[in-house]
Amino acid sequence: MIYLDNAATTRVYDEVVDAMQPYFTCLYGNPSEIYDFATKSRRGMNYSRKIIADSIHADVTEIYFTSGGTESDNLALLGIAEAYSNKGKHIITTCIEHHAVINACKHLEKHGFEVTYLKVDNSGRINIKELERAFRSDTILVSVMFANNEIGTIQDIQAISTVTHRHGALFHTDGVQAFCQIPINVKNMGIDLLSASAHKCHGPKGIGFLYVKKGIKLSPFHFGGKQERYIRPGTENIPAIVGFGEAVRIASQKKNYNYDHISFLRNHFEDRVRKEMKYVVINGNKHNRLPGNLNMSFAFLDGEAIQIQLDINGICCSTGSACNAGGKSLSHVIKAIGVPDDYAYGTVRFTFSDDNTIEEIDKAVDILKNVIDKLLNMSTEYNRFINKTN
Repeated sequence: MIYLDNAATTRVYDEVVDAMQPYFTCLYGNPSEIYDFATKSRRGMNYSRKIIADSIHADVTEIYFTSGGTESDNLALLGIAEAYSNKGKHIITTCIEHHAVINACKHLEKHGFEVTYLKVDNSGRINIKELERAFRSDTILVSVMFANNEIGTIQDIQAISTVTHRHGALFHTDGVQAFCQIPINVKNMGIDLLSASAHKCHGPKGIGFLYVKKGIKLSPFHFGGKQERYIRPGTENIPAIVGFGEAVRIASQKKNYNYDHISFLRNHFEDRVRKEMKYVVINGNKHNRLPGNLNMSFAFLDGEAIQIQLDINGICCSTGSACNAGGKSLSHVIKAIGVPDDYAYGTVRFTFSDDNTIEEIDKAVDILKNVIDKLLNMSTEYNRFINKTN
């Protein structure tokens, strides 16, 4: 198997598993207790919180552990909406956000809030001037993802935060795909709230965090004890928190190598596709894109068919379109960036990690070429196009 779907999830590092193991069987105390055995669990949690806070230049008191990116996004939007509803009920986001943000906004719209969904250009970036025009006197929050999960496009976070603060609103960014992939400095970038998840950076599933800048009010939507300073109550998942911290520690040590290695693999894959395959377009911003993301659309083909054929040949990737009962539906991201319909349905995404090798990349491209040729020969639309052009 060649695994090229690291934006969906990543392999948990062996060192992460080793770090977690004692907290299942030996150091299993509840960190809320005051006796010495429990404090050992609490020390493990506090150490991880410090590693994570340092990685984004935050204070430890600004990190709140959650169950993952979806809960962090939900907590940011719903928590700010309730806490600041007396100031206003208008939120600005984009049309290409993760569904954790979009569906939270849809929920808020049912409860008296108004949401502006900014459009993006064909590379997936918002227009700062359009953002500026979207503000109203009752705007309380802007939520724009740091880097898109499908096409990898990175937004101009500092410019967005500057405009947002000039209008007196707060700025949240979904950093799930960007965290541990590219540098993040919440202070310099003017980020008020940031969501992240462990399983996107070789940590365990089921754990994430929300960064909340000091002084910002946030209303909880879970209710219980004093854990996470009452913002996210419930007994902490200590093994997962420790694993998250270890994954971030490793990523911080390897960040320069990872960026260069993964970028090289992505660029090599892309170069070969451009040179060796026809009727394909590369999606996303050419220069402002995550190092490990390669999203492409093939004309005349169906992305799910490509994905299935690659799977048969041992290649794991993702598709940018979903086939639902009753017909095909395009990814909202691919639709938003204006990929033509004859290409859009043939969208696939390859995402890379430091586990991948150049030999795997070459083998994957060779298999992809064969799959595309096979499917084109079977495509009625393609054969009709060839006959028409001849």
